[in-house]
Amino acid sequence: MSELGDDELLARYAAGDRAAARALTLRLTPGVYAHAARLLGDRTEAEDVAQEVLLKLWRIAPEWREGEAKVTTWLFRVTANLCIDRMRRRKAGRLEEAPEPEDGAPSVTARMVERDRSAALDEALAALPDRQRQAVVLRHLEGLGNPEIARIMDISPRAVESLTARGKRALEAILSGRREELGYVDEDT
Repeated sequence: MSELGDDELLARYAAGDRAAARALTLRLTPGVYAHAARLLGDRTEAEDVAQEVLLKLWRIAPEWREGEAKVTTWLFRVTANLCIDRMRRRKAGRLEEAPEPEDGAPSVTARMVERDRSAALDEALAALPDRQRQAVVLRHLEGLGNPEIARIMDISPRAVESLTARGKRALEAILSGRREELGYVDEDT
């Protein structure tokens, strides 16, 4: 059978000649496998592609029209197409498996909670006497030290400590009934 061309062997296979199928398989498989292995870079996948290509060849054998195309040309085209499909699936699979990048921005829920907490703090601060509010804001929201606050408010550092302590206790009393509403149920602060 080695003297017969690919077209003749395929025609014989289509007519039921098992020896022709065996001869054609032995002749074509190494080239198809090598082509797939070069394209895919993966021997196992190349084996799968080679099998799939030959199965496609056996299925189209009865309709094969000798002289329209060379069997090897058809095989290499089908091999390349199957390899491209596999490579696309690989890329798509990697993209689907990739975790979503974190954008660092707080979630919508976190922003809503923060907005509610900020509004509640503003309301509670508004309920404090002016001097307490000023001392608390400068110390705890602006982050200034007691000596600097004392100069700003034109009072002693001890007076600043007293005002901030009384202001914090008053804020705690005002906000204590709203802990659950503001999302502080599971937090210690």
